[in-house]
Formats: sequence, C-alpha cells, structure tokens
Amino acid sequence: MTLDARAAGVGAVLVTFDTLAAVVAFHGALTRAALPGVTEVVSGARTLLVRFDPRHTDLPRIQRALDAVVPVALHDRPTDDTVVVPVTYDGADLDAVAAAAAMRPDELVAWHTGQVWTSAFCGFAPGFSYLTGSAPSLDVPRRATARTSVPAGAVALAGEFSAVYPLTSPGGWQLIGRTDTPMWSPDREPPALAPAGTRIRFVEVGRA
Repeated sequence: MTLDARAAGVGAVLVTFDTLAAVVAFHGALTRAALPGVTEVVSGARTLLVRFDPRHTDLPRIQRALDAVVPVALHDRPTDDTVVVPVTYDGADLDAVAAAAAMRPDELVAWHTGQVWTSAFCGFAPGFSYLTGSAPSLDVPRRATARTSVPAGAVALAGEFSAVYPLTSPGGWQLIGRTDTPMWSPDREPPALAPAGTRIRFVEVGRA
C-alpha cells in the first residue's frame, strides 16, 4: 500500500486519505502498530499527522513503516475497550430531529444507543470529539441558527457525527440529550475522555 504522505517539517509526516472511514481505519491500525520513534498521531477529517523523533528514526524509515500498516475495519476490532456514556434523552431538538428522519423519538434513541461510535478526530473545543457511528448515518442538518450557549454535557447530532459538548459554549448542533460524564478534565490523563480512536456506546438512563 502506497500512501499519499509528505514531509511536514523535520519531524512529521502528513498522510492524506480520500474518506473519513479510511482515516479512522488507518489510525486504529497505526495506534496498535506502535512504530518506533513515533511520538504523536493527530487525526483530521481526511488527514493524519504523524510526528516522530528525528533522534530515533528518519523520514524514509517512517514512510516505509507507514506503507506497511494494514488498516483495521471498525468491526474487526476488539470490543472490550468501549467507553459507556449514560444519557438522559430530553434534548430540545429530539422531537424535531426524529420527525425530520421519519422516526418516533424512541426510534431515534434506539438508533443512537444501538451502535458503537468512534472518535474520528477532536476539534472545536478541548475534549470535543467528532464521533462517527457504525450504523447508517441520518445526515442530520445543523440548526439554521446556532445557540449562543449550549451546556456542558449536551449530547448532539450534526451531519454524520454525534458529540458531547465538553464545555458550555455556543453551538449549532441538534441537541438530543445530556450526560453527567465529563468529556474534558485537566486532572485526568489524557484530559479528553475520547481522543481519536476511542469507542463510545451511549446508554439510555432516562427520557423526557
């Protein structure tokens, strides 16, 4: 496998993919491969930035090692590392999202809880993980007008993603529930509950 990889400074390689699914599959395999000299892997929607220590390896060796990595499909990974997030499904947009998807609210909840979500990449705010699901996407549109304040712990949908707001912030995603599970804690290592590659399963604990 020959990757679209190019140098990014003296200690990193930027690898570009055609799809988000390809990024997630390659990230999972790369994390498990634990390549010598690699110090950090940063995910994006279509890219992986692989940082390495030039004192222990070099660009040609890293590129050869990356070409040898075999992507791992989500369904082929072990399931004992899944983080469980309890959710009360009483979000302000739950009924509207369900209606737009031609579902009842309980069917939308069943769809959300009935699949495994994987953190594809993080962004927007510390601990904000863009989660991609194992079930077919509902491609939920963002709100026409963003809210000026979304509370920490709000469980939301937008496009093909689900997310939990780690901090109170503005936001335009559709709110379907809430959780008390902290997604970001400076006292935790790592501070983010769901860095790229983490698998999440939402469990219903209540509903409006």
